[in-house]
Amino acid sequence: MKKLNYLLALSFCVLSVMGYGQGNEKLSDAVDERKMEWFADAKLGIFIHWGIYAVNGIDESWSFYNDKISHKDYMKQLRGFTADKYDPEYWADLIKESGAQYAVLTSRHHDGVALWNSKQGGVNTIKDTPAKRDLVTPFVNAIKARDIKVGMYYSLSNWSHKDYNEFTREEKRYDIKKEPRRWERYKKYMFGQIREVAENFNPDLWWFDGDWEHSAEEWEAPKVRELLLKNNPNTIINSRLQGHGDYSTPEQGTPIFNPPAKYWELCLTMNGSWGYQPLDTEYKTPYEVVRIFVDMVSMGGNLLLDIGPKANGEIPEEQVHILKELGQWLNKHKEAIYATRKGIDLHYFYGPTTLSKDRKTLYLFVPGTSENELVLKGVKNKINSVSVVGSGEQLDFYTKGAIDWAKYPGIAYIKVPENVIDTYMTVLKVELDSPLELFNKYGPKVEEEK
Repeated sequence: MKKLNYLLALSFCVLSVMGYGQGNEKLSDAVDERKMEWFADAKLGIFIHWGIYAVNGIDESWSFYNDKISHKDYMKQLRGFTADKYDPEYWADLIKESGAQYAVLTSRHHDGVALWNSKQGGVNTIKDTPAKRDLVTPFVNAIKARDIKVGMYYSLSNWSHKDYNEFTREEKRYDIKKEPRRWERYKKYMFGQIREVAENFNPDLWWFDGDWEHSAEEWEAPKVRELLLKNNPNTIINSRLQGHGDYSTPEQGTPIFNPPAKYWELCLTMNGSWGYQPLDTEYKTPYEVVRIFVDMVSMGGNLLLDIGPKANGEIPEEQVHILKELGQWLNKHKEAIYATRKGIDLHYFYGPTTLSKDRKTLYLFVPGTSENELVLKGVKNKINSVSVVGSGEQLDFYTKGAIDWAKYPGIAYIKVPENVIDTYMTVLKVELDSPLELFNKYGPKVEEEK
């Protein structure tokens, strides 16, 4: 049943790949490998979509853009956004417990509602909602206090701003070529807000969105990147800045093959919605989340897993449960996750794998709930030992079929007894006598990750 549920979830992800600004996946030519290392090591981040859309439990911004609700009725939700049970310390504790190494908060979505006290005009939670406070600062402080990297989501577009040209799918305010002064006024506002976020919160990571509506030239994307790096040379930027970001962000649709970018993350919802929607009860199970997470790490990527708090600041229990279960599993198997690199091809092992940075330890991820015998093919190294991550229990293994004259290393068989099986996914540690070498007589050249 678990495997069936996972396949259904995977199908849903593939079918859901459209519909939420994919952005331009072209990256900057000046990606700093040194500053990207923490991101490559982190593996798990938590995405937080929180805004007035939680009041009615409707699509964030898109509900009025797609004419499901009028803009006037959408903005009436400002009156119900209380945040009266918002506890940033609890949020930070929960994110820490999940095992996430970074967290990304929606500082302002396409609807234009800023969660901090912006001085650039427009709508914010301090002056326009019953919350009457800056919601970003306490979150940032709590996250930093727990040594978690801070990410800020910011939408370049603002469908509520009078000087932004786009309004809804059917209605545009103006043509920027015909009214360039209005566009310049909007950019002044946008740059002002970006500067505020940079100076007030100093994000380790920027998660831009909305870039598909204009070109890099129209956004002045190089200038945006320059501003951010001047404020913090170590900050990293996602790909949704029209070719001026550092890492790629595939969305919802689980990659079947490795994305072309060296650094990437899959951003994924727990159900089918980014923000809080009480009618969307189709949550992925903890097993499905663990399995998707492991698949992403095995391919050398990260998972940015989303939660959508209620308008009062509470995190739904279904989401809390998933975070806690993921965190418990991850804490048990952390050596096979954090600071590892892309695993080996499925031709060598029928399942997800990761490698230690020195390539001397191979980790095998094993779904299932019953005793079985695993097959590991084409490893030219001597296998010193095989053990269970989390308990250290040593497992029996043997190799058959080695052919000296053909330099074929044979097939390793590993017995996995039922008593070591993990509820969600068992992880085995294969220790080698030297950096991994793989047999590859007929296939394409084996690509070694450094």
